[in-house]
Amino acid sequence: MKVATIFEGGSAGISDVPDPKSVNNIAVVKVHVAPMCTEYKALVGNRTGNEFGHEAVGEVIEIARPGRVKVGDRVVVQPGAPCGSCYICLGGDYIHCEYGLQGLPRNFKLNTSTMAQFLNKVDWLLTPIPDDMSLEHASMACCGLGPTYGAVRRMNVNAYDSVLITGLGAVGLGGVINATHLGAKVIGVDPNPYRAKLALELGASAVFDPDDDDILDKIKQETDGHRGVDKAMDCSGSSGAHRLMIDAVQRRGEASFIGEGKDFPLFASSDMLRKGISLHGIWHYNLSDSLNIIKVIEQNSHKLDRFITHKFPMSQVQKAWELQATMKCGKVLLDPWS
Repeated sequence: MKVATIFEGGSAGISDVPDPKSVNNIAVVKVHVAPMCTEYKALVGNRTGNEFGHEAVGEVIEIARPGRVKVGDRVVVQPGAPCGSCYICLGGDYIHCEYGLQGLPRNFKLNTSTMAQFLNKVDWLLTPIPDDMSLEHASMACCGLGPTYGAVRRMNVNAYDSVLITGLGAVGLGGVINATHLGAKVIGVDPNPYRAKLALELGASAVFDPDDDDILDKIKQETDGHRGVDKAMDCSGSSGAHRLMIDAVQRRGEASFIGEGKDFPLFASSDMLRKGISLHGIWHYNLSDSLNIIKVIEQNSHKLDRFITHKFPMSQVQKAWELQATMKCGKVLLDPWS
């Protein structure tokens, strides 16, 4: 099969690797759409390899035994390779599993990279796709909408809320769709004019540049009584954005950390005790919500058409990664078969 590859010397393209096989409850899925996330950083960082991607939708083409899926099923491929039996997995928050998939036959090669024509996945992490839903839209159930969907569910976002989103890359833009779907007022922060404009088109009420000296005041002026936002989520991973998010949340508010990041100053007294805010670490959504996010997709198809800004054949993966590095895009999709 063909897989996306970064070669020595920094060029990217496709290479050939053996097709995956099914075993136990691990199916083989033919990948039809591979949404692109942060893998472009490998190209920018001069890494090499051929195991990229963690988002996909496709069709089950092989199973080793009867189980939760059958050949021909159209499915969303959930990320990760968890154990499936610990209390975290059984509770639906499998993304936080600390053990990993167990009991594989000796010498069995598990292929989970999604920027490929085929992959392996345990059957309980394959979410069915309605017959009338396009695979491109269904692919937004991965990182396009997934992480921020987990956040709005955890924080119980509703139509009475103001929600701050710092970082309007593909994940943050998905947050605009999730929060406005619930009727919340969304305030965005991002320095990129392209993404700021796209966020407004997706329903954000205002977007501010984080380099503005008075950005905190501008955010609070958008809220009731200038008290600050009810809820917030950071999708940038920037320490400065983390600090801004905490400062902008009103007393007894909630904030979710979604973007991968590093340290930032958090003060036990002034931030936590005096304000009484709740902080959440969000990576994905609980598996029990896998069918509910499909409903969000069904009801926001017009926004998804705007959210998905570019599509590339996998043979042009270098061009796709170079575009992502410019940040002048929303969600970018890869077709492994062209």
